[in-house]
Amino acid sequence: MKKKTNNYLNRNFKKKRSDDPLSVGERSDRMSKIRSRGTKFEADFVTILKKKTRKKFELNVKEIKGKPDIVFMRSKVCVFLDSDFWHGWQFPRWKHLLKNDFWVDKIDRNRKRDQEVKRYLTARGWKVIRIWEHEIKKDVNQSIKKILKELK
Repeated sequence: MKKKTNNYLNRNFKKKRSDDPLSVGERSDRMSKIRSRGTKFEADFVTILKKKTRKKFELNVKEIKGKPDIVFMRSKVCVFLDSDFWHGWQFPRWKHLLKNDFWVDKIDRNRKRDQEVKRYLTARGWKVIRIWEHEIKKDVNQSIKKILKELK
């Protein structure tokens, strides 16, 4: 019998935290290999976006606070493609599963920084769009429509 879950990713948020099976060094090595840009879901999304719009955009612009994943300079639109884990989608539901408080604090800081960056950019006239990884995986065209709507 399948366990009942309340989310479409079928994650069980009711389970208890367990010890990390990896040593501290092994965990550190594994986590260091995770990159902040050029991820598969980001690259796939950009490829589709290029086909759907003729407007010019830049990727990972360092000069703009928060280093948005996609920037439409002329329209002043910043797009952030947020991974579900690192940016804490529904974080209060699953933070108890993290192996130690370092990760809880890390994701909390990421979420707070995301809010600060959004406030900063909107105060300076930018339109900020945040798209979650699961939204892209569920319906990439809907995510692209969200961007195209802001560009009009």
